[in-house]
Amino acid sequence: MVLVVLGIDALDPELVDSTAHPNLTLDAHRAIETIESEEGGPSTHELWPTIITGLTPPEHGITLDDGVAWENPLLRFGSAAADYLLPSGLQTRLGAWLLNNTEQDAFRIPATYYEEEGLSTVFDGREAAPIGIPNYVVDPDSEDREHSLRRNLGDLFERDLEAKGGHSSTDPALFYEQCLEMSMVRIARARRALRGGRYELVFAYTSGLDLIGHVAYEQPELQDLAYDELDEFVGEVRGDLGDDDELLLVSDHGLQDGVHTDEAMVAGTDEAMVDAIASVVDVRDAIESELDERDHRPTRRATAATGSDSGQSEEVREHLEDLGYM
Repeated sequence: MVLVVLGIDALDPELVDSTAHPNLTLDAHRAIETIESEEGGPSTHELWPTIITGLTPPEHGITLDDGVAWENPLLRFGSAAADYLLPSGLQTRLGAWLLNNTEQDAFRIPATYYEEEGLSTVFDGREAAPIGIPNYVVDPDSEDREHSLRRNLGDLFERDLEAKGGHSSTDPALFYEQCLEMSMVRIARARRALRGGRYELVFAYTSGLDLIGHVAYEQPELQDLAYDELDEFVGEVRGDLGDDDELLLVSDHGLQDGVHTDEAMVAGTDEAMVDAIASVVDVRDAIESELDERDHRPTRRATAATGSDSGQSEEVREHLEDLGYM
């Protein structure tokens, strides 16, 4: 048995419909409470650490500083200096400029942070595959196609403090295509981890829906189309499930008119698991209860490669790395 969790950033409970989106609503779905940042509005930077730890942002310590995530090495010094030297409004504009004009990713806190801070996560002691979780980076020296695309969006996605959603794009249609490619990559990685049968928990995250929502305030049809396509992608994961496997969808907040909203959502193939989640802080407990109460020990669907087969597997991995998919 495998529990697959898909973290879909900005999946909004008011924008899904069980008839139009059967795979985004599954057998049960509900709106859940999220947490607003001290800087205003729910923050992706803070909320995924909350979802995997069950702790509020002040408890896990990963918080937003004046609207900008300063934790990456390039921005950390700027934050410390800005606190003493710059008015708050100028700090925000400086942060927006830095994020637009560097290739730094704001969501790359390593997984080692949690152990160093004495924090436990839903992955501890499990045969788990965490895929792309913001601020839980297993290998900071590697990135997949979603990370690469997000880092190199350039003027397709810029912080714009004057824009309705705080972001703008020079080409929303092309931006849409890149965001959907990002989602497809993460969905494909989740499917591969499920099919491999090596894990009891597969937890994959994608930001494509959130990114599209931030620039679709003038073209809402793009956001509508993204929901339709994402429903199809999740349907592919659902089709891979075995009779005893379960699927849970989780969001950190909603997003309408380009702005984060204060409702997140969950959906799942197990109604009891969905019922157990009333807030983003409940997700970890619900996942662990599911894993503890049922046998989710990995059952490999393919025999581990040995000898020359192992060499071929390594060649395949290297080829995927060369193509940018690993």
